Amino acid sequence: MRLHYLAAAALLLPTTLSTPAIADDHMTEETGELTFERVFASPSLNGPAPRQTKFSPDGRYLTLLRNREDDRSRYDLWGFDLTTSEWRMLVDSEAIGSGRELSEDEKMQRERARVGGLSGIISYQWASDASGVLVPLDGDLYFARLDGTVTRLTDTEESELNPKLSNGAGYVSFVRDRQLWVGAVGEMAMPITPKEEDAIRWGEAEFVAQEEMGRLTGYWWSPDDSRLVVQRTDESPVGIVTRAAIGATGTRVFDQRYPVAGSDNAIVELFVMDPDGAGQVKVDLGEESDIYVARVDWAPDGSAIYVQRQNREQTVLDMLKVDPATGESEIWFTETAARDNYWINISDDYRFLSDGSLLWWSERDGFGNFYRFDGSEWTQLTSLTEPVTSLVGLNEEDGLFFFRAVEGVLTQQIYGASLSGEGGSERVTDLNYTNSASMDPTGRMLLISRSANDQPTQSYLASRKGTRIAWVEENALSEEHPYTPYLLSHAAPEYGTIPAEDGTDLHYMMLRPDMEPGKQYPVFYYHYSGPGPQVVDRGWDGALAQAIVDRGYIYFALDNRGTANRGVDFEQPIYRAMGGVEVRDQRSGAEYLKTLDFVDADKIAIYGWSYGGYMTLKQLEADPGLYAAGISGAPVTKWELYDTHYTERFMGNPNEVPEAYDTASAIPNATNISDPLLLIHGMADDNVVFENSSELISVLQENNVPFEMMLYPGYTHRVSGEQISPHMWNSIFRFLEAHGVTPPE
Repeated sequence: MRLHYLAAAALLLPTTLSTPAIADDHMTEETGELTFERVFASPSLNGPAPRQTKFSPDGRYLTLLRNREDDRSRYDLWGFDLTTSEWRMLVDSEAIGSGRELSEDEKMQRERARVGGLSGIISYQWASDASGVLVPLDGDLYFARLDGTVTRLTDTEESELNPKLSNGAGYVSFVRDRQLWVGAVGEMAMPITPKEEDAIRWGEAEFVAQEEMGRLTGYWWSPDDSRLVVQRTDESPVGIVTRAAIGATGTRVFDQRYPVAGSDNAIVELFVMDPDGAGQVKVDLGEESDIYVARVDWAPDGSAIYVQRQNREQTVLDMLKVDPATGESEIWFTETAARDNYWINISDDYRFLSDGSLLWWSERDGFGNFYRFDGSEWTQLTSLTEPVTSLVGLNEEDGLFFFRAVEGVLTQQIYGASLSGEGGSERVTDLNYTNSASMDPTGRMLLISRSANDQPTQSYLASRKGTRIAWVEENALSEEHPYTPYLLSHAAPEYGTIPAEDGTDLHYMMLRPDMEPGKQYPVFYYHYSGPGPQVVDRGWDGALAQAIVDRGYIYFALDNRGTANRGVDFEQPIYRAMGGVEVRDQRSGAEYLKTLDFVDADKIAIYGWSYGGYMTLKQLEADPGLYAAGISGAPVTKWELYDTHYTERFMGNPNEVPEAYDTASAIPNATNISDPLLLIHGMADDNVVFENSSELISVLQENNVPFEMMLYPGYTHRVSGEQISPHMWNSIFRFLEAHGVTPPE
């Protein structure tokens, strides 16, 4: 469950780089309230920001996806020549696109990648020789060269899934109809894996790998193009969930292979083969088949394959070193959970180095840090007092690597350090902003993105010392910026902490409306509460929260124990206890609000989506009368209905600890809900399937418990769009107004 709705909804889908920023004359003339209609309209009030920004392999070009001025969801490919400082469109999605309907498999993959609401070009890959880029568009593939020519590589009714250029740029590969296809660039591709029964897929990551492990691919090219590792997935053990995608004018029924908690997973096997499918060798993954293949990598020189094998309990991760010629494997090292009642967080923050050693991220000391493994000895390279969160890039020649780390809980900064572990770490970003970054393949420059509570996201090229070389997008709040007309009512966030029951500091953020002395104001209490997203930081929050404040509400959010970026001990309390500590911590937030003389203690409304929707239910059940109303969006109501990898990571196997699932469920105590409840769900949700809400609806109806609901036919877990989003948010506030959760007169 990786959807953090306020950050993932259409209101914060970034509009990409435009030079210069486009003025919105009509909106510049506005002086009134920031409406939900304007929040979701084009151009984005967040201003321009690059998406899918990449450097060419030779470091000459910076490429990115930029959306159209009249359609914020449609993207084209643009390139910036670093030697001439000139921008130009590389691929016009409307000029070459066919407009074909995407296959159901591709639609679902896009949902897994959280790009289901976008159109045009949503991904691309540079050729290793920097001659051009591979561009998937409308289910087909194109190769765009830097001279402006575009070659169509496929023209089929079926979608080409998971397209790749081989590392040597000699081949193009993709998945079609459950087979892996390979062909030399410019020539016809052929299937290199057999056509088997429908339950067998070649070259695709299984559902939980895509949805929960962040692994979207199921095949990997060797560095010299001579061999591939290909995944064979047998889904026959996986139970079938009959999912009704209820649309506006009809219902489509899908028999979806969905491994609910405690059930059988797909069987994953790996094979090494030639580009034509010959010479197949099976990789030895061990005797136990009930495992997760978390990551697969080739050694830089192609001499070995490294497979990260995670046990079903997700407490042990073995790094297997595989001989590509024979498929034989050995355990190179083993990573275990940092605590007895904890799990291993999988990451992409590692790099195999040219000397055969490994740069590796681990939480083994209770915080994320980087280590170097030479095959026998470990050297700790970072030892900050707050978590290191991601790898930015490295320059092996100079012995340097760059990473992102938490600073003061509420910001993240970029640091450089030595691969030898000597000399400590050096911060290269401004503490007044929260930052992220990537690095060009040569390790010479950084692309830094930053924001603050009064500055939407900016991006710039910088030296390795952090010195700005050039703006990629300054995104200044100038006269032309779409958010400028609303600056006069922009509420500055207030930050603070309140103690949890064990004394742990819980950080909150509050936005206040323009308040009159002596009056009390309602609170819109936003929460996600689940593992993963950190809600409270010092970055840009977007326009939605400001629109809520403009309506006369206090906007409040708090990060409870169990959320990320505070270390293992802060996350650990949710282990086999979802819906427990989070409820108590959020209760502390509500009780704190009730002590403030400008808060109307009888008008605190809570809202959450996905895990947050689940938490709304659990909070209303646990504390009747504490909240004036609750809005529950796309909630999980029974964790037995959610998938294996996510759920069992935190809750264990329901066949072994059924009592933990009984306690965590939102169904048994649903009749405790006595405060006004609005339930929202997309009726084609394939992530938190609609059965989660339908069972809750049935229980409430059968027990004569009043509630309200707003259902969205045809929408998945992502209920968003230029018209649908304001409809949903206007519905939420009509619900609050109907129940008296309103600002003072």
